[in-house]
Amino acid sequence: MTEKQGGSDVRSNSTRAAPLAATRAEPLAAARADPLAATQAEPTGDGWRLTGHKWFCSAPMSDAFLTLAQTEAGLGCFLVPRFTPDGERNAIELQRLKEKCGNRANASAEIEYRNAWAVPIGPPDRGIATILEMVQQTRLDAASAPVGMMRQALGEAWRYAQGRHAFGRPLAEQPLMRAVIADLALEVEAGVALMLRAARAFDGAARGDEAERALARLLPTLAKYWHNRRGPGFMAEAMECLGGIGYVEESPLARLYREAPVNSIWEGSGNVICLDVLRVLARHPSALEALWQELAPARGQVRELDDALGDLERLLEAPPEVLEPRARWLTQRLAQCLQGALLLRHAPNAVGEVFCRARLGAEASPAYGVLPSASPVAEVLTRIAP
Repeated sequence: MTEKQGGSDVRSNSTRAAPLAATRAEPLAAARADPLAATQAEPTGDGWRLTGHKWFCSAPMSDAFLTLAQTEAGLGCFLVPRFTPDGERNAIELQRLKEKCGNRANASAEIEYRNAWAVPIGPPDRGIATILEMVQQTRLDAASAPVGMMRQALGEAWRYAQGRHAFGRPLAEQPLMRAVIADLALEVEAGVALMLRAARAFDGAARGDEAERALARLLPTLAKYWHNRRGPGFMAEAMECLGGIGYVEESPLARLYREAPVNSIWEGSGNVICLDVLRVLARHPSALEALWQELAPARGQVRELDDALGDLERLLEAPPEVLEPRARWLTQRLAQCLQGALLLRHAPNAVGEVFCRARLGAEASPAYGVLPSASPVAEVLTRIAP
């Protein structure tokens, strides 16, 4: 999707698509029914030709690419295979591989379409809506990956703390270190709960459950934004738990730290994601209704959660010109409230309650390791996977 002059503003894309004169209808019809089969079709003049530059192409080693290009009808979505139907390499020039901060194991490239053969996917003027069906799936990936990385970093920090002795006893017995790692464990617990709930919404939508379909419109977006906001700071804190060894390549923390920002940028950076939350809430009221239903069983259990939900209800009554500048706060709070509600329902009571106090209450801190007084640190630490 990404072009250098537009970035997230894909409507400004300049790549052009032009149809070829159909010489045989059957191969084109088959390609539209099964686009991947187009790479194995008989040679034909059917299809479209794409010309233009893409500043960012993820996974250029793939067999085919979904891409946006301008048509006479508007912005369309196309499938561009690596090989044309007659077996020739398609006219896709890989100009260079990107030298990225992290994510080195997954190549990204800058490419040029030089009259590349393609088949249309969806209506010619509905390219964004068509490709967003794929983006919504990969947003779930981008919401899950940071939680997996945080879980790995937590495991590394806790194992190190258990084995490392300082000032006469293991770090894992030092009260301040225990508070830091317990706070990290809370973040992982909440992230896993929200990520799995979003995945379950996708499963329910596939079964035709309308309430789950409504949640599937909203939850991956909330989770993608908030998990990736928390990830880089989490990795830095876990790295610090190891001290100097965490900063060198002998441990995986340095790689995790470099990897942490990428999922917040893929499939929509923070502002784009938060604006999309506002779009979903405005266009699909059923998504907000389904979210309130999901939160309802947790109401009345913890004062901090009830107060936060009341604040959200009042904010959501505001007009768009008030909501848009506060879209990040709204998205963050919706995600945190849902995390708290899920933990109150599915985790030990102490875990859910301390999460709500630590993230939603008056003692909440943006820094890790600043838990409210009398937090059940020992019980939280038992939740860390061995």
